[in-house]
Amino acid sequence: MTQYVFRRLLSAIPVLLGVTVITFVLSQLLPGDPARMAAGQFATAEQMEVVRERLGLDRPLWVQYLRYLSRLVRGDLGISFSSQQEVFNELKIFFPATLELTLVAMVLTVIVGVPLGVMTGSGKSPWVNSSVLFLSLVGVGLPVFWAGLVFQLIFAGRLDILPLDGRLGATVTPPPSVTNMYVLDALFAGQWTTLVDAIKHLILPAVTLAIGRIASVARITHAAMIDIMRRDYVRTAQAKGLPRRTVVDKHALKNALLPVVTTIGLQVGFLLGGSILVENIFSWGGIGTYAWIGIFRLDIPAIMGVTLSTTVMFMTINLLTDIAYAFLDPRIAYS
Repeated sequence: MTQYVFRRLLSAIPVLLGVTVITFVLSQLLPGDPARMAAGQFATAEQMEVVRERLGLDRPLWVQYLRYLSRLVRGDLGISFSSQQEVFNELKIFFPATLELTLVAMVLTVIVGVPLGVMTGSGKSPWVNSSVLFLSLVGVGLPVFWAGLVFQLIFAGRLDILPLDGRLGATVTPPPSVTNMYVLDALFAGQWTTLVDAIKHLILPAVTLAIGRIASVARITHAAMIDIMRRDYVRTAQAKGLPRRTVVDKHALKNALLPVVTTIGLQVGFLLGGSILVENIFSWGGIGTYAWIGIFRLDIPAIMGVTLSTTVMFMTINLLTDIAYAFLDPRIAYS
C-alpha cells in the first residue's frame, strides 16, 4: 500500500504540470489586457508599460511560464495582479469557506443519496421506486443557478425563514479565526449564537450544491443494489430466513459500496465546479468567488492558484477513494 501511494504521488507531478500548462495557455487567451486591469481604467500608456514590466508581462510567454514554474517549485504561487497580495495567503482565506460548503454538501449527498438508492434498489414498492427515480432524474437535470434562485425566492423571500446570502448576518461577529470555517470556529469558541447563524446561512447554498449530486448517488446506489440483490449469496441469506434488514445491511450494501464510493469521490469535482455559481448566487465568499474575480480582472496568478488548489484536492480525494477500496473489499490489493 505504501509503495502504491508513493507511485500515485509521483504520477501526480506530470498531471499538475499539465494542468499548469493548460491553465496558463487558456488564461492568455482571455480577452483584455491584464496590465490595463492592474493599472486602472484611466492609466496612461507610460503607466501601463511600467505595470507590464513590473508584473513581467513584457517577457515572452515561455519565459513567463518558466518563471512561474520556478516559483511554484519553491511553494510560491505568485502575487495577485489585482490585490498585490500573495495568492497563497489569499487562498488560505477563501478556500476554507469553500471547503466548509463542500463538506456539508458532501455529507448531505451521502446521508440522503445512499439511503434513497438502498431503499429503491432493495424495496418492493413500485410506487416508491418510481417516485424516487423520477425525482432523481429531475435532480440530475436541475441547474444549480436556477435552484439557488428559486430557494432564495421561497425560503428567504416568501417564507423568510432562512437568510438570503452571506456566511453570517450583518449584526453577528465572526468567531476567532482557527480554521476559517465559521461553523467549526464558532463551535470551538463556544459562540452558540454565531454557530446557529452560521448554520442557517449554510443551509440554502449547501442544499443547492448537493441536490444534483444526491440524485446521481441515489441512481448509482439503486443500480448497484439491484445487481447485488440478484446474487446467489443474497438469495441464500434470504432463504435462511435472515431478517430483510440484516440481508440488506450486512450482505448487499457492503458489496454494493464499491461503485457508490467511486461515484462519491467523483462528485467532489462536480461540487467544486458548481461552487463557483453557488457562491456567487449566495455571496458566499469562497474560492469560487475568488476565481470569478480573478477571471473578471484577468488575474493570471489567482486563476492559476485556484486551478492548482482544486486539482490537488480532487486528486487527494481520488487517492483516498482508491485506498478505501482495499478496506471495503479485502480481495483488492495494491502491489
